[in-house]
Order: sequence, then structure tokens, then C-alpha cells
Amino acid sequence: MDRRETVIVLDFGGQYNQLVARRVRECHVYCEIYSYKTDIARIKAMAPKGIILTGGPNSCYEEGAPTYSKELFELGIPVLGLCYGAQLMQHILGGRVERADKREYGKTEITVDPSCELFAGVAQKTTCWMSHFDYISRLAEGFVSVAHSADCPVAACENSARKLYGIQFHPEVLHTPEGTKMLYNFVRNVCGCAGDWKMDSFVEQSILAIRQKVGDGKVLCALSGGVDSSVAAVLLSKAVGDQLTCVFVDHGLLRKNEGDEVEAVFGPSGNYDLHFIRVNAQQRFYSKLAGVTEPERKRKIIGEEFIRVFEEEAKKIGAVDFLVQGTIYPDVVESGLGGESAVIKSHHNVGGLPDYVDFKEIIEPLRDLFKDEVRKAGLELGLPEYLVFRQPFPGPGLGIRIIGEVTEEKVRIVQDADFIYREEIAKAGLDKEISQYFAALTNMRSVGVMGDERTYDYAVALRAVKTIDFMTAESAEIPYEVLNRVMNRIINEVRGVNRVLYDLTSKPPGTIEFE
Repeated sequence: MDRRETVIVLDFGGQYNQLVARRVRECHVYCEIYSYKTDIARIKAMAPKGIILTGGPNSCYEEGAPTYSKELFELGIPVLGLCYGAQLMQHILGGRVERADKREYGKTEITVDPSCELFAGVAQKTTCWMSHFDYISRLAEGFVSVAHSADCPVAACENSARKLYGIQFHPEVLHTPEGTKMLYNFVRNVCGCAGDWKMDSFVEQSILAIRQKVGDGKVLCALSGGVDSSVAAVLLSKAVGDQLTCVFVDHGLLRKNEGDEVEAVFGPSGNYDLHFIRVNAQQRFYSKLAGVTEPERKRKIIGEEFIRVFEEEAKKIGAVDFLVQGTIYPDVVESGLGGESAVIKSHHNVGGLPDYVDFKEIIEPLRDLFKDEVRKAGLELGLPEYLVFRQPFPGPGLGIRIIGEVTEEKVRIVQDADFIYREEIAKAGLDKEISQYFAALTNMRSVGVMGDERTYDYAVALRAVKTIDFMTAESAEIPYEVLNRVMNRIINEVRGVNRVLYDLTSKPPGTIEFE
């Protein structure tokens, strides 16, 4: 990989770690997340332009709390601590952190010192998102307070001579309207980053790097028809041309008619000159999933079976050296391979990979990108907008939108219900306003009355969220008449359903998908 300028996020277990990195990238600065357990020697070797310490659920003064070496603050590299990170910086450097009498949580007005470089161009009185029990009661030597609220005397602090900064609130969330401006000031002005992380250069550099890595080897691409794998496929096609074969596995867990739609786009009659193979493996996946109810187990079964199918297809093609996957950065972090946060879920193409894979190497050209960066790369590669902005769909497909055991009958139910839901959302003109929407099949059966007869059928749950980055999300407010129309159609048209629910849960505490 080229030596691009990088800002490192050290993760202390905060829920917004990905969001911090995402906001930095909005400033056109490349950013990666690492655990706070990362050795200081490794950080030195990476030579970052700046370091950001995330929030976290602990109190820095408690025994066993996540901490770091004092040497981090002596490298001459600018450091910005956020919430827990700000408190930890003070604790390590000789300040004092204590439990506050009153917890600050939610939107809070603060007053900032406009002479502080972090707050250049920020209104003197600005709103931010606070979330802390502890507060900085005494600053370390050389630090001064540069922001305060009614209840927090040190809402931000700085030691400008050493380029060390602490912010007691969360600048990365949307509830802090000028937060991105503050992060911009840090990475572009304090750290001196040029801001050359852009999709056109990423695409160009990736094509050259892939060409160099692959040489004259053969490449197999796992093409699902989703945004990530489609962008990966076209990127590889630009890089290695005829050396690429795309294999589309229809595992029977796709949305209604989706297998045929993918083949229409990428197959022989489609818009791309690709070697395209469709493998109909529906029954194979159903039999592997029979009797399995635990979500992580389902993900891993689907992930392993994908790999086995690809290995079999590779043998038919003969001597395939590389497997390409559309893994993206949130997949890596949520699978517990990036920062310090707990494993949220194993993505079938990351944490779901089996121990042994019969390929020389796996190429993941989008592994460093967030979802909206993948979309920008897709547009840069010339993919049509309808494909680039299609609804996100998880790799394990309907396997994780069916709670409990997966059966062919349950797949039919959720496919039909989801088709109706998406059709009505589009008819109402809401498809551009909602980030993601789908129907899921709960494992709950309840009593109903249909045609004067008692029924005992499944409940379908509808999900719709609005989000910018898919790391946090709010439930979408769909007009009641639309929901009512969807409910009526599903109950009347989908055999096996007698109840329709609407999921109001935000992320966090929920995830966007059900499992």
C-alpha cells in the first residue's frame, strides 16, 4: 500500500469509534481504527500525522481501566482525546479526573475560546453532545481550559505548545452540529494533513496495485449483486480484464426475483464484459441451515458454504490464484478485527471465513472504505446510479432476516412480504428518503381471525431507518396510511402471516438488521 498520510483512532471501547474515523475521512484524510492495546512501537512505525483517542464506558482512574503509555504524548505527534480519551490524557499527564455530582447527558450548550485552533470558525456558543459521569477537576501542567458549560468547567482543554487537545463531548455525532468543523481543524490545521484522500485517486491507485499483485494469475470474484461486490467486480475487471471470473451464488436467501435481476445485469446479455457464472445452490444452503437457530452459527455456516462453492467453481475453471470479496471497513470493525469494541456480528466474508481456504490469497479492494465511499468509487468506475444506490443487503441475505430456523417456506413468506413493502414504499415516493427498509420474519406465531376462522400464523416485522453512515440510525417515520396499506396487502396476499409489526428501535441500542 502507498504511504498515504494517516490519522489513527485508538479505540477505548466507545460506541462511536467508526463514526470518528468516518468524520475524519469526510475531511479527505485517511483514517484507521486500532485497539488501545496496539504497541507504541507499531504506532511509531506507522508514522501517523495525528492520533485520536476515543470515548469509552470506563472511568480512567479505576484499577484495570483501559490506559496507554505516557510515551504516546511525547512522540511530537498531535493527539486529540474525546470524552474518555480527554480524561485519560489528563490522568496520565498529572491532572485529576473525578466522579461528577451530576451526569451530563444529551445536547448541551458550551462556550468556546475562539483563539483555540480547534474552534477556528466555530460559534462562541455552540451545541454539543455530552455523555459522561466523570469530569476533569484539575488540568495537567501546561494545559488550559478552552471551553466550558454550565456544569462542566473543562469541556475542552489544550496544551498548544505540545499539540495536545482534549474534548469532553462527542464532536463526531450529528447532535454536535459544528463537530466535523472541529475535527477538520484538528486533522487539517493542527496535524497539517493535505486532504488528498479522494475516490478518484483511490480507484486509480487500487487498479495499479491489483494489477501488480495479480500479475498473470487467475481471479475469482464473489459477486452477490449488492453494491460492495458489484463495485469490487468492476474494479477488478478494470485491473485484470479476462483473468477475472465472477461467480454469483444464488443461495436461496435473496430477495424476490433478485437472482434473475443480478444475472440480467452481469450475465451474457448484461452491460459488462465479464466471465459470469451463476450457481443455483438453494437446496444445498437450506439443508446446511436446517435446525440452526443461533444467529452467529447461521452466519458462519453461510460464510463457509460460500467459500466451499467458490472452491468447487475454481477447480472447474482451473488453477485460480485469488478470491475477491466486497468486504468493507465496517464489516472488519464489527467483526472485531479493527478496534477494541466487542464483536457485534460476524460478517460472512470476514469473521465467517473458515480456517482453511483453498486460494493463494484473498483480495479485498474495498476493505478500507465506508459504505458511502464505496458508492463514490462505484460512480467513479462508471456504474449506473440505480446499482450504486440500491438498498443495502447483507451477505447472509434473508438468513438473518428470518429469526430462528431457516426453511424454504419461511424464505417464501419473507420474500413476498418484503416485495410488497418495497413496492409500496416506492409507490409512496419514500424510497429516496429512507436509507434502508425491509421486512423480516419473526419467530413469533400468534392467534388471528381471518374469514371467521381462527389462525395461528407468523408475525412479519417491518424495518425502516434513516442514517448517514450506517453506524448510527434512527427509525424512519413512515405515514400511517402507507403502513396500513402494506399491512393489508401482506396479510391478504402472503400465506402464513396474520400480524404485521413496525420496528421503532434506533441503532444503538439495536442493529439495523435483526440478527
